[in-house]
Amino acid sequence: MADQTMLKFVTVEKAMPEKRPPDLRKEDFQEIYGEYAREKAAEQAGRCSQCGVPYCQTHCPLHNNIPDWLRLTAEGRLEEAYELSQATNTFPEICGRICPQDRLCEGNCVIEQSGHGTVTIGSVEKYITDTAFEMGWVKPIAPKTERSESVGIIGAGPGGLAAADMLRRAGLQVTVYDRYDRAGGLMTYGIPGFKLEKPVVMQRIDQLEDGGVSFVLNCTVGDEISFADIRDKHDFVVIATGVYKSRELQAPGVGADGLVRAIDYLTASNRKSFGDDVPEFDSGELNAEGKRVVVIGGGDTAMDCVRTAVRQGATSVKCLYRRDRANMPGSQREVANAEEEGVEFVWLTAPKGFKGDRIEGVIVQKMRLGQPDATGRQSPEVIDGADYVEDADLVIMALGFEPEDLPSLWETPKLEVTRWGTVKADFRTHETALERVYAVGDIVRGASLVVWAIRDGREAAEAILAKIAEHTTLAAE
Repeated sequence: MADQTMLKFVTVEKAMPEKRPPDLRKEDFQEIYGEYAREKAAEQAGRCSQCGVPYCQTHCPLHNNIPDWLRLTAEGRLEEAYELSQATNTFPEICGRICPQDRLCEGNCVIEQSGHGTVTIGSVEKYITDTAFEMGWVKPIAPKTERSESVGIIGAGPGGLAAADMLRRAGLQVTVYDRYDRAGGLMTYGIPGFKLEKPVVMQRIDQLEDGGVSFVLNCTVGDEISFADIRDKHDFVVIATGVYKSRELQAPGVGADGLVRAIDYLTASNRKSFGDDVPEFDSGELNAEGKRVVVIGGGDTAMDCVRTAVRQGATSVKCLYRRDRANMPGSQREVANAEEEGVEFVWLTAPKGFKGDRIEGVIVQKMRLGQPDATGRQSPEVIDGADYVEDADLVIMALGFEPEDLPSLWETPKLEVTRWGTVKADFRTHETALERVYAVGDIVRGASLVVWAIRDGREAAEAILAKIAEHTTLAAE
């Protein structure tokens, strides 16, 4: 007999959770998507075709068991669905909100490819875990036995926290060091609230603290504590610093007032949402209110900046990107959301320079797409004689991030790095050239996705636990 719960994609249309209208959501930093009701989540999960080769799972960096937890949701077995999603993903409620599902699981859904509209995997994942928190199914970390081995984790972003979670559950003593005054890394200070409301991050950090993970905040390694001291203090070290050094632009006028870095701009906005005192915001330096804003870049950070500027009350917001819409790296869903909110995208344009000691405008050069580069993407070429000036009072540079020079900053020349400055680590175990020192996330990959950092953190934790088990076995023999 055919399963009456699943395979409803022919009769049931794809339906996202209700999205707040642009004129309302522009007024605040709350998330723009509502929550599924229980019946709607079950209905949408029931659209899954339960295909024999689940491409959604294959294209998920964590290889989440998506078809099975969709089936459990469709059957109303939500607590089991949560347990299954949590088994492979440390932070499903965060991935459900900020993963670019259109490029990963949902973009590779079999029924999407057949023209029926993808299963709304991310929204169901978010619903499952939000329900789990509300119902008290998310239990405190309670190791069965305490172990003496200790791990120092440098960086409280998704990679470091994922490793901390797994290691603490195994009973290890875990200390996380972070330069900021709150844990969470870019999840806390980089991603705006309209994509990821901060209580969602804080509840996971509370869970880690309640479970015995120690946090040492306002602590920059190399200043407040040396890397050598951390190595001496712990049996294992995990480097999960992320990449925070902004790529700089070389052009006439760089250094003018009103030309700011994306990370500074987003951090100020997020601090304000916590109720912090932010002088740079209050002075207007990192506040778009009443200004003509130009954002340079085409990635997800640029999308965060343009949508933040709209909410701060900018008079106009434009995004300059040197390629066209089809070739931009940012999520197409985010581009559509930004356009709905009034952002203007100026494709095939790049800054040539800046006018005024205090920013008055961007000298823009028009581009066209030429031959493909080494990555296969068409390279932008300048169209001679087509320059023009884009008026602006605030220009935000969202050109990506590069790794800091950790061997120099930490006085550890034996920490091997690549020619890009990222830390060299084994792609399976994540161990570096230094024994018992591991590295995960963006500091290894370069700027990447939260979900990849989570995967790295979990794999490094597994490698550490395997090494401990191996030594324990040898000692017993």
